[in-house]
Amino acid sequence: MQQNDLNLQNDPNREPRKAYRVRHPLKLRTASVQHIEELGPNMRRFVLTGSDFADFTSASFDDHVKVFFPDAQSGQLILPQVEGQGIAASEGPKPIMRDYTPRYFDTSQLSLTIDFALHEAGPASDWARQAKVGDILGIGGPRGSMVIPMDFAGYVLIGDETAMPAIGRRLEELPRDAQVLVIAEVDCLQDQLSWDCPQDTEILWLQRMGQPMGQADLFLQALKHAPFPIKDFHTWIAAETSVARQLRKTLIAEYGVNKNYIKAAGYWQQGKSDSHQVLEDE
Repeated sequence: MQQNDLNLQNDPNREPRKAYRVRHPLKLRTASVQHIEELGPNMRRFVLTGSDFADFTSASFDDHVKVFFPDAQSGQLILPQVEGQGIAASEGPKPIMRDYTPRYFDTSQLSLTIDFALHEAGPASDWARQAKVGDILGIGGPRGSMVIPMDFAGYVLIGDETAMPAIGRRLEELPRDAQVLVIAEVDCLQDQLSWDCPQDTEILWLQRMGQPMGQADLFLQALKHAPFPIKDFHTWIAAETSVARQLRKTLIAEYGVNKNYIKAAGYWQQGKSDSHQVLEDE
């Protein structure tokens, strides 16, 4: 955590439960694949390393970095130019990039762990299926972090495969005495992950069994019988954009969840590539 994070966290004027943003200098890095691990039939872990990570920081469990992939045909890795806190437009071939969660960062080894959910064909999934140790990627950011304080008695975490890295990281970072409910949708039993959880954690695994992603039905059914934390809690949702939006509305309207303590994000969107958006009141 950076010094400005600590200052914000210890600021006596900070509203204890209010999320706060931390800005990071935008930087592009190159990294090589150091290790590959199979987490399940549809999830693969990559440990990336490189000297460029010396000043890497990620202050929130749901941060995202831009991962830049080499062209499948030419093998060329195209990185954009950074101008201040933005990306400069350029002519010629465009970078191939997708958003991913920094699952874990090892400061001593200068290594960044990223988990890839393998879906239908696309540049990211195609790369992940064929990648080998020594392959090179580009990493951009994170540009900033939205830090959700750990001042709640309970936490609710809801998401599909794209949210698994963030959920796993959050569970590892939460206080060990927190009461936690996780509602996680995967394709099948083999896709269920093992996490280091607070002792009082209830995980409801939802299995699509070959049905397509991006549907809200299983989540809505699970909510009807979900053991929500007894005391005050913060709710976090990440899934397909329309699903996350529907779950947010349902939790507020039908389950009385405090809309000030809920964060919902569309980690992907049907029919679009490289889509990531935070969902708020409409």
